[in-house]
This record gives sequence, C-alpha cells and structure tokens, in this order.
Amino acid sequence: MADFTFAHREEGFDEHIEQSIRGYSNLLDDVIGLSRYFVEDDTTIVDIGCSTGKLTKAMIEYNQDHCTNATWIGVEIADGFVDDLEKRQKEITNSSGSFAEVDFIMDDIRDYNFCDCSLVTSIFTLQFMPKKDRKEVIRNIYNGLHEGGAFIFSEKTLCESALVQDMITFNYYDYKRKTFTTDDIMDKERTLRNMMKPNTWEEITYMLYQAGFSNIQPFWRNHAFVGAIAIK
Repeated sequence: MADFTFAHREEGFDEHIEQSIRGYSNLLDDVIGLSRYFVEDDTTIVDIGCSTGKLTKAMIEYNQDHCTNATWIGVEIADGFVDDLEKRQKEITNSSGSFAEVDFIMDDIRDYNFCDCSLVTSIFTLQFMPKKDRKEVIRNIYNGLHEGGAFIFSEKTLCESALVQDMITFNYYDYKRKTFTTDDIMDKERTLRNMMKPNTWEEITYMLYQAGFSNIQPFWRNHAFVGAIAIK
C-alpha cells in the first residue's frame, strides 16, 4: 500500500488522533464493549491498521475473563510503528500472562489471509487504501469470518450533498482550531488530500452488502466520521 505510510511516526500518535477527532475515545470504548459479543476461544481476532496496538491491548484486557484461548493479531503496514508494537507486545505479555496469544505483524492487509476469525476491527484504515482495492479486502474479511462473526470499523465519509459536505468540513475545522493552528490544519489537509480517499456511507454499505454482510448498523457518528458494525 505504497500510497499510505507513516514512514516517520509522529510522537504521541494516539494523543494526536484523540485531539483531531472529537469523541475518539468514546468510539474506542464502543468498539471494545461490542467486542465481547463476538470474541470466542479457539478463534482469531484481527485488528487491521493497528498503529500503536492500543485497541488490541484494550480488547484483550476487556475480554480476558471469558476468553482465555483466542489468537489476537494486529496488522500494520507502517514501519514507523515497529517500536511501539514491540513495546505493546511486551506490555500485553507481562500483564496477561500466558492466556493471550498475541502477534503484531507488519503486512499489507491486501495480502493478509483472514482465517478462522470471530472478529475483525479496522479503525480509520480502509480510507487510506486505493478505492479499487477496498471491495476485495472487505470480501476477504467476510470470507474469513465465522458465521455470526463481525467486522467493526470506522471511516471518514463523504456526503452526497456538496453543500452539506462543506458545512461539516468547516464545522470540523472550527473544532480542530481549539487545539491546532489554522496553518497546522491546512498543512494536515494538504498532506492527507492525496493519501485519503473517503467513500460515501452509501458506497461503504454497498461494498459490505456485495461482500455478503446482511446486518449493517452505524453505532457512532461525529462530523464526517462513522463507526459501524457488520455481522456475517
């Protein structure tokens, strides 16, 4: 996925995302809470685009009372997160003992073989992938899930209406000015313009239905950002 990389990791990546997306911590709390309904022993849970491994670790800790024999995989393509993930793996091993089998791997999710999964999570990851590849990745996720398994994800979306899109965008900029300067905001937008190509929510649901998902429901929204669950 050459057109998306954090080759040089920003210090405080998790904190930066928290400041950039209002309600981000609530989104993660919702994902963690929903995971309990799908995580099962003797299955694999995959967190794609796991960045620093924060969500993976939180889901392991949240589910440790009822899930003691699952395999947890975090997949990340950006080598700027290698040190973070090595540190996170040590934290998980030291805190959970032997019950959690966890592995963070550096891989392109277009090449990853989803297999024997009860849950796949993706937090603001597919939006950085070339649009032509997203449909196939979603289909691979569906095929790799057990019946009743779930794909829990979040994405930045585009509005069908250009007028409403402008309103939401300017409102989002107003929010970001509480933490960042206007120059910082514009520099970030220019950087992301060629890296991030959001879909409309209608396009996302179409790809999910085409892959085979029949139960699709948003559970979190803020500005143009949506969190949703798709159940096989």
